[in-house]
Parts: sequence; C-alpha cells; structure tokens
Amino acid sequence: MSKTTRLAIALVLGLGLLTWAAWALVHRTTQGWFEKDVRLRADLAVRGARRSLVAHWTNPSELSDVLAEITRDERIMAAAACSDTFETLARTRDYPAVFSCRQVGDLRRESRGGTHDLPGGEVHVSALPLEVDGSRLGFVVLVHDLSFLNRREATMQRFLIGAFALLAMSASALTFLATRWAFRRWSDELRSELGSQAPTRPEFRPLIGDVRALVERVVSERDAELDAGEWNPQRLKQTLQRHLHGERIIVVANREPYIHERARDGSVRVVNPASGLVTALEPVMRACSGVWVAHGSGSADRETVDVHDRVRVPPGEESYAIRRVWLSEAEEHGYYYGFANEGLWPLCHIAHTRPVFRAGDFEQYSAANRKFVDAVVSEVDSDDPIVLVQDYHLALAPKLIRERLPKATVLTFWHVPWPNAERFGICPWRKELLEGLLGSSIVGFHTQAHCNNFFDSVDRYLEARIDRELSAVVRGGHRTFVRPYPISVEWPVHWLAGLPPVARCRQNVSERFGLKGDALIGVGVDRLDYTKGVEERLLAVERLLELHPEHRGRFTFIQVAAPSRTLIERYRQLNDAVVALAQRINQRFGADGYRPVVLLHEHHQPPQVFELYRAADVVYVSSLHDGMNLVAKEFAAAREDEGGVLVLSQFTGAAQEMPEALLVNPYDVEQAATALGVALHMSIEEQRQRMRALRRHIAEFNVYRWAGRMLVDAARLRRRQRVRLAFDSTTDEAA
Repeated sequence: MSKTTRLAIALVLGLGLLTWAAWALVHRTTQGWFEKDVRLRADLAVRGARRSLVAHWTNPSELSDVLAEITRDERIMAAAACSDTFETLARTRDYPAVFSCRQVGDLRRESRGGTHDLPGGEVHVSALPLEVDGSRLGFVVLVHDLSFLNRREATMQRFLIGAFALLAMSASALTFLATRWAFRRWSDELRSELGSQAPTRPEFRPLIGDVRALVERVVSERDAELDAGEWNPQRLKQTLQRHLHGERIIVVANREPYIHERARDGSVRVVNPASGLVTALEPVMRACSGVWVAHGSGSADRETVDVHDRVRVPPGEESYAIRRVWLSEAEEHGYYYGFANEGLWPLCHIAHTRPVFRAGDFEQYSAANRKFVDAVVSEVDSDDPIVLVQDYHLALAPKLIRERLPKATVLTFWHVPWPNAERFGICPWRKELLEGLLGSSIVGFHTQAHCNNFFDSVDRYLEARIDRELSAVVRGGHRTFVRPYPISVEWPVHWLAGLPPVARCRQNVSERFGLKGDALIGVGVDRLDYTKGVEERLLAVERLLELHPEHRGRFTFIQVAAPSRTLIERYRQLNDAVVALAQRINQRFGADGYRPVVLLHEHHQPPQVFELYRAADVVYVSSLHDGMNLVAKEFAAAREDEGGVLVLSQFTGAAQEMPEALLVNPYDVEQAATALGVALHMSIEEQRQRMRALRRHIAEFNVYRWAGRMLVDAARLRRRQRVRLAFDSTTDEAA
C-alpha cells in the first residue's frame, strides 16, 4: 500500500470519527432542546385549560371533555386526570393503559419520568400538578407524540452523512493531487541530484549518501557472490534460478553444438564441431537449459528435427533444444563464406590476409541475420527474454531483436578480436555493424583492449556519447554497456570421465602412431585456419630438430588440422602449404618409419583430442592473433597429473591469463624453437609447479563463472529496466 493511499485512508477515518462525535453531540443537544420544548408545551396546555379543569375536576364526564380538548394539539396524543392519591378520575379514549395514574406516581417517586418507548414509536409523559389556593387537587398527565423528533433526527442524519461524504471525497482528491504533485517535483529534483557528482540541495544529501552507500554495498556483495567459491553446473543453476527465476536462455549462433551427418553406410552419426564457441557454450546450455538457435548445416539435420525444426540434445540427455535455421546455398555462400569469413574474419585478425567486401555478400548477410532473428522471436515465451547473440556472424541481429522485442535483454559476445578504429574503417558497412551491435544491452569481449578498440570505433564513426566511467555507449536514448568477459572451459571437463589415466592415454597414442616407448610427443590442435599459425608452428618444429639433433628419431609433433572453410581460396592455399611443409620436414628428418610431423587432416571428436592432450609432453598454441584460444585452457584442464608444458603465443587472449606458460612470438621461429627445446628438457617438478598454477586459475575462472557473470549482469540490468519502466509509469500517472 502506497504512502498516498495510507494518508487518504487515515484522513477519511479521521473525518468519519469527527462526524460520529458531531452526531453524538447534536443528538444529545437536540434531545435536550426537544424535551424542554415538550415540557413548555405541556405547561402551556395545562395552564390554558386550568380553569375548566378545576371547574369540572369532580365531574368525570365533563372532565373527560376538557382532556379531549387539550389533546387537539397534534403533538399531545392522550391525557388523563389523577387524584392526589393517584386514582384515575378521567382519561381520553386512546390513553395508553401502561401509563395508569398509579404507575405515573411510581415513576415520579423513582424520578424516572421522561421519554418512554411504546410500540410504534417513542412518547414523552408529563405529570403536571393542579393546585387551587395552595391546595393540590391532583395531576394532569399528558402523553406527547415524539415521532416528529425522529423525523427531524433522520433528516439531520442524512444531512450529516452527505456532508461527510462530500468532505471525504474532497479531502481525498486534494490529498492525492497534492501528494502526486509533490512526489513528481521531489522525484525530478532527486533524479537531478543523483545524477550530479555533488548534491547541491542540503536536504537531499543524507538520502543520496544512503543511496550511494547502498549501491556500493550491493556491488560489493555482488562481487563477493560471483567471486567467492567454486563455480560448477549446480552453482550456475542455483545462481540463475535466483536471478532469472528459472527462465529459459536463448542462444543464437551460426554454429550448432551437435551436427547430424549421414554416414556412407546410411546411418546417422552425431558430430561435435571444432569450435571454441561450442566448447564454451555447450556446457552452459547443459547446465541452464533453453534453446540454441543455429544454422542447420549437417547432411542429416533436416531428418532429425520435429515439425518446429527443433531437436533435443545432447543425445541421451536431452537437456536443451537446438532450433535449426535453414539457409539456401546462395545465402550460405554470401553470408557465411563471403561477408563473415572473407570480410569480417580477416578484418578482425591481424594475420595479413586482405579482407574482401562485396555488396552482394552483405545483402545475404543481412538476410541471414533476419532469418536468425525470426527464429529467435518465434522461440521466446515473454516480452522481455534474455538472448545471447554470439560472434561476428550475427552483428546485425541485436538491433533487429531490439526492434521486434523492445524490452528484451540482449547480451552479445564477440568471440574474435575487435580491431583498432583505423583498421575497422576498412569495412564499407562499418556504421551498420556498429549500429547493429549497439542494439545490445551488453556487448562482451575477451579483453579490455578489445573493449577500448570498440569504443574508439564508435567514437570515430557514429554520433554517440561514450560514458567511459560506466563503460557504456549512449545513443538514441539507449544505453549499451561494454564489458570484458574472458571466456574459459568447463571444470571439470566432462569428456575426461570416459578416458583412461594419463599413462594409458600415452600408451594408446604411441601404439596408434607407431612411436617408441621413450618418444617425446608434441601436440597442436586447430581448425586449419591462417590465423592459427600452423605454418609457423611446423617451421618451429623444423628449427627445433636443427638445434637439437638428439631429438631426431624421438620427438614427434602430432598436428590435428580439421578442414575448415574449404570453399574459400585462401583456405585451400593454406591446406596445400601445410601439407607440403609437413612432407618436406618428414623427408628431411624422417628415417626408418620415423615421422617428425604427423598431420591429422581430419575432424577429431573431443574424447580423441583430450586423449592427445593427456599424452603430450608439450602443446604448442601458435595463433598469430586470437581472441582467447581455448586449446590452451583445454590442455591444462586435461592434465590432472600436472605434467606437460604449454608453449603459448603472446598474441592470444589466453596469454594474459596464463603467464606460467612459455610465452613466445610465433613469428620468431628461433624463439619458438628454443621454447620447445626448453619444454622438452624441463624437470618434472617445474612442470608440476607451472601446470598446478594454470589449473588452479582455470578451475576458479571456468566457463560457468564466465556465463554466470554475464547472465547475472544481464538479469540485474533487466531488473533495473523494469524498475525504471515502473517508475516512469508511476510518474506519468502522477502527471
């Protein structure tokens, strides 16, 4: 109940109490007035008839006529003459038997005369003495009709009730209007004071101080809640249950977490794609449930969905749903291969491949973004859902979602680096991309440096206000927060549950590739992409064998190179170059069945990849430019034996979080080869110290914490929006 309502109720109750007191006072006063009036009327009536009464006092018949004459007054209903000994001498015909002369005498002796009830109404009994020359003859009893008094009181009561109702309504209306006016003026002034650094109105200073102290306490409690303790699927569920009340999360991404492929024998197999985005988000969806909207690219994808293009995953668990979006061959070529991967991908990565931008590709990119948004809108179950838009394939989607669902909380995560403003200006549709992303409630990047580059791009190419203090962009009345959320992997990794111990994994890998028992194993795991530095990695392996002849015949580097984007010419060139380089190194240093480089030019399922991690003496991540790179974190998460060494490119986001790795410049082949040599000669104790620190960091900053921070921020932002809408609605009503 609002303060205004309580005040109005109190005022009405006060008026009611005042009216009741007034009525009691008026009733008592008028009763006194009426009784005096009745006594005066009785006295006048007896005085007027006194001579006749005295003359006929001993003649009952004549006395009755005199009494009847007295009762001609409309308010005197009956009369009687009583002797001094209270014997009835005469009475009118309708005189009430209840008031016999003897009973009137008893009332007089008990001082209980006055008003009495009779069936049909109230009467007043007056007994007036009749004297002659100082000698009392007896009493004249008059019975007065008081029904007129009830009528007058009823009229007065109706008047008082009407006056009370009018006063109550007037007072309530005046109170409501005055309170609303005062509240609006107060709220406007308070808003102004809260927005200033130092309040100018002294009366607001204590309140503003309390508000800011409360905000600081809430922020500190929020940070304590998110930072303290271990994050796992159960904690993520509980946190989101508390903040989102069990609502579904909608993820929209180009890549789907499970692909249904038709095998050569006609059967359908489920494939997990090689994708850092899938590696990060799939465990979150298993923990939180919801819907993953993605492009259905598998050869058997259409056969496995229901009539709503949905399929429950993971197989056997069915904890969330994939909603598949179908793209034509022209749409896929222009949207995915064209604008996204020939344009935006090289634009965002400093890997010396020229971005290619075509107007037709951007048209297909726009059309595909609208298709994804149509699917999102069809999946929401409220007007203010939480939608997670993923990566550079869907830069236009946030604005399109905002247009369709104005109250939605849209959290966009950009999984690749954001280039500096000068480089970003290469894109002919830079304004459309920025406007699309600014439809988000929050835009997330891996590092603060990428956030800063985004601010610089907005500042250079759009008319917008950048709030550096709050890390936000304000444009067209809409505020978009920009935050760093370093992505990670699940902890513990569920793929490890079915794998044998490290020693057994090492034995299996050695047997599979024909390695000797004392072999040293290096591992690289990547999509075959020019940003991953696979060529530079193999050149470092070649240089290692040149610098350390003792490793020839013993050291084998196993490179998983999953084919990727083979329709793009630059990727076909990369594939040919990597194959040729591996062959050259093997021809140069291979002998008697020994191959220094094993190139696995095919997609590997996660259990196979994690078996390689557990078998490795060294894993080399040589990305030339990468947003985060989860291979580095997956390797550390796989090694509960605390063995193995990570050699990591300094141009990855992971390098900022993993200083215990051997950090290298992958362009400096000499430095990288030296680091590989150091890794292979590192003592077990040093390996364990480094790996223990890496694992401790990943355990604490795992993917559940990453998702929890983003989704809790989104939930809190949505609550603030709801409060602001309610406040604005209240203010509008007051106006």
